[in-house]
Amino acid sequence: MRVVLDPRTRVRDGGRTLLTPTGRLLRLTGAGAEQLEEPGPVLARRLLDAGAAHPAPDPRPADDVTVVVPVRDRTARLEVCLAALVGYDVLVVDDGSTEDVAAVCGRHGARCVRRENGGPAAARNTAIPLLDKDFVAFLDSDCLPPTGWLEALRGHFEDPSVVAVAPRVTGGPRSPLDLGPHPAQVRPGGPVAYLPTAALVVRRSALLPFDESLRYGEDVDLVWRLHQAGGVLRYDPRVVVEHAEPGDLAGRLVRRFHYGSSAAPLSLRHPENVTHLVLPPWPTAVVALALARRPVLAAGVAAVSTARLDRTLHDPALSARCVAAATTGTALGLGRALQLLGPLAWLAAGRDRRVAALLLAPAVVEWGERRPREDLGPYAARALLDQAAYGAGVLAGCLRHRTARPLLPRRKAGGREPGAN
Repeated sequence: MRVVLDPRTRVRDGGRTLLTPTGRLLRLTGAGAEQLEEPGPVLARRLLDAGAAHPAPDPRPADDVTVVVPVRDRTARLEVCLAALVGYDVLVVDDGSTEDVAAVCGRHGARCVRRENGGPAAARNTAIPLLDKDFVAFLDSDCLPPTGWLEALRGHFEDPSVVAVAPRVTGGPRSPLDLGPHPAQVRPGGPVAYLPTAALVVRRSALLPFDESLRYGEDVDLVWRLHQAGGVLRYDPRVVVEHAEPGDLAGRLVRRFHYGSSAAPLSLRHPENVTHLVLPPWPTAVVALALARRPVLAAGVAAVSTARLDRTLHDPALSARCVAAATTGTALGLGRALQLLGPLAWLAAGRDRRVAALLLAPAVVEWGERRPREDLGPYAARALLDQAAYGAGVLAGCLRHRTARPLLPRRKAGGREPGAN
């Protein structure tokens, strides 16, 4: 399988030193540096595991994949979804619909099994004993995959360590399922910490049952258990699946609230994986001093941090950029956490420009990266509303489950709350 360096990986010393997008430093021998363009199996694995490079597999036939589509009503969207799946082996699980799901399946050559309503996890679990192929692709009924999507994702499984892979899922300017434009190996605490089952392909020999007690976040729980079992999971944004978000504001905010409510039960199952705020000491000190209007002290702490890092990198300019990136990342994380406070944060922002800048910065950066068709003003307003609804869900979940774990900041990332952008 071909692997390609992440364009954000910094290459120094003629290829002997690599700095990954997550800040990890790799030292290579002279022979290893010469192989960077076409790395051998051992070096390729090292680059992949470090996040310095990503696989670029060729498409593979998908005749050993069953597509499982759980659905309750929404037959108009199911019609569109199944039309895009003609030619694949498709199993639809009717989760207690009142509409005629079986008739839609019949028109598109899909198998259909009906069960009493039990939610998405139960519907997917119903399909598992009926599978007889090596791979299963879970796809929500309100998703529209492109031509060749399954073949492109199937190529990743030529690596026997890979147990699951997901495409990019988009839908509107700020879909909570959109994990961004960069490929990644999925792990708690990484740039991509989880995958949604809106579109997810899993090796059947590694598949575990969904936790049916989770109404929301059951897909995140599955992905984290697959990771804990030692499997490799990948995110491939070269493949883009469209997902229909609620068209009205109220529907979108309700969905955000529900996503937020999953943080508490997930934190009880995976204590180290869910946090809303990471405060590494040195970058946090720089941000705190800057907010306190102590620029000289902030610059001094940044200089000391740069000097400490340069003892390893031996490249002052690169060390300074790394410290700046870590400080910026901490400030943006603090801004995203502030957004979860909703109206309380909005009131504080109206009284203090520093709070306002911190509150709006994540939305501005995100808008610049994604370049949506929406202007910055409406996009930022949408971001603030979305995060406020999500934050209300986090708080409601914490109260319901009597835990404050998702609310506690940490010095080191262990994961990211599902659905948070």
